[in-house]
Amino acid sequence: MRVFRLFSLLILLATAGSAFATPQVQTLWRLLDYIAVDYPGAVSDGAVISDVEYGEMTEFSATVREGLAGLPEHPSRQALEAQAGSLQDAIANKAAPAEVERQARALAEALLSAYPVPRAPGSVPDLAGAAALYQANCASCHGATGAGDGPAGAGLDPPPIDFTDATRARQRSVFALQQVIDQGLEGTSMVSYAHLPEDQRWALAFYVGQLAFPAEAAARGEALLREHPEARAVVPDLAALVHALPAGLAGLPQDAADDVTAYLRREPKAALALVEAEQKDGALVLARTRLREGVEAYAAGDVADARAKVLSAYLDGVEPIEPLLGTRNADLLRELESAMASVRASISKGAGATEVRASADAAEALLDRAEATLEDNDSAGATTAFVGALTILLREGLEALLIVIAMVAFLRKAGRVEAMRYVHAGWVGALVAGGATWLAATYLVDISGASRELTEGFAALFAAVVLVSIGIWMHGKSNADAWQRYIREKLSHALSRGSAWFLFLLAFVVVYREAFETVLFYAALWSQGHHGAIMAGATAAVVALAVIAWLMLRYSRKLPFGKFFAASAALVAVLAVVLAGKGVAALQEAGWLPMSMFDGPRLDLLGIHPTVQGVTAQVVVLLALLLGFAWNVRSARAAAATR
Repeated sequence: MRVFRLFSLLILLATAGSAFATPQVQTLWRLLDYIAVDYPGAVSDGAVISDVEYGEMTEFSATVREGLAGLPEHPSRQALEAQAGSLQDAIANKAAPAEVERQARALAEALLSAYPVPRAPGSVPDLAGAAALYQANCASCHGATGAGDGPAGAGLDPPPIDFTDATRARQRSVFALQQVIDQGLEGTSMVSYAHLPEDQRWALAFYVGQLAFPAEAAARGEALLREHPEARAVVPDLAALVHALPAGLAGLPQDAADDVTAYLRREPKAALALVEAEQKDGALVLARTRLREGVEAYAAGDVADARAKVLSAYLDGVEPIEPLLGTRNADLLRELESAMASVRASISKGAGATEVRASADAAEALLDRAEATLEDNDSAGATTAFVGALTILLREGLEALLIVIAMVAFLRKAGRVEAMRYVHAGWVGALVAGGATWLAATYLVDISGASRELTEGFAALFAAVVLVSIGIWMHGKSNADAWQRYIREKLSHALSRGSAWFLFLLAFVVVYREAFETVLFYAALWSQGHHGAIMAGATAAVVALAVIAWLMLRYSRKLPFGKFFAASAALVAVLAVVLAGKGVAALQEAGWLPMSMFDGPRLDLLGIHPTVQGVTAQVVVLLALLLGFAWNVRSARAAAATR
């Protein structure tokens, strides 16, 4: 009960802290964006060229540093404050604009990673009324054409922004514009327009963001977007589109990047439809791009950036296509995952640039094979969608089912049927939470690959630790006399203290881990069409799981106490070892744990990955179980001798 209450309290505190921090985080992010964009107007060649602008830069950087100290506790907060201090020092020392921009944008990105806020609209806003919205709310200060020459703006200090200034506009994302519209900007005459509906605020941001890029350039931008896969890879979805900076977009020449921006910001819905229709393999293109960027960064000596790029290549490029590729060529998927891991391992151990490039070339060759596999199997889409939906739900559901059924069977054997409602509430609540995750991932926020892996990894390790204790406990009760003594002396008292809530927590965590992964895999499958086949596959998997559950419950009733607990202990022990391996692998894939690979088999079913850390964790869990079982045997023999 204490564990459950602590767990619930932590969730409530985290939720409350996040809700409290969001406005402050948005304010700090806007200030950092303002510094990144406007610092060149304050300093040039180490000298102040505008006292007013430089004063703002100094004030805003100090405000950022103070504001970070007031955010809720977070493991990254100290590092964020250190970055803010470095930025403040760079401004005080009149550093080059490029360096200040780099530091400000890096801090802004790290801030949103540590304290996430909604980073994209739920759907593409309707821009039909955006011009009228601008004239009604913005033209009086910023002018009818956005040149900053509106009558109400005369004499304002600082003056209204000139939205037609292409140099400045290239440094502003749609998201940055929306944040200022939403929150206003301290120290200026720009007030918040939060009273407008959210979709109108986003529409205004898109409209303002297009004023520096002529309308006639949009047609050229559409053609360029069709011709350049690297441009499509930069804007694979709405979230990426609103965060894209026109400056050097996709490595295109600036005039071409301006043309693409003109199209993206005038026709966002058509642009995203074009990307989806013409680039089904967008994730693989992104994987190639990030992989090459990582190799280049490593060759240039930037190990941290290389590690981040290569990690993104896997999390954001490979993982989204895993469900499809796994159903069409599971062996190729395993090869690709191992190859991507080898690149990360080479960087982590400090290998030579030639070795890292060779590893990346091998991974890229497998990306080519994966692309060909996905294209060649388009004609069999309905069949592969059915098989994918069936195997994903069976694979993910079976682990959770085995644990939940073991808990239900135990309670039936103990005659504590009334406590089963806690178990049922746990797994039902996990399914509801999984549905909420799907809604959030589809309509509210983009759940990154790192977030997916961290959720799965920590949940797996938590479940593994709990299952070790449960497995040892069950093994100790495999002796009939020991079980009868436990029933008489402890079971009723233990459950009356609220231990049943712990069963709820365990059921929730193990089921939510699998539900979390399943809904994200299904979202990827659903985006490929063949919805009827997917529903049929899911239905078949549910029926199969129901049959397995029925057989397990029926058979467990007939087992004597000793055999039941011996079998349950063995099952739980195996699952604990499996989950330990999967948990470590997930945290490695998210970049939270180091990865030292060796030549060996990869057995996903058993959670075995050829890394020193993963196998070590599984060996530790196995040894803990064996020592616990040995202690149980010794205790049982001592008790028998005493009697």
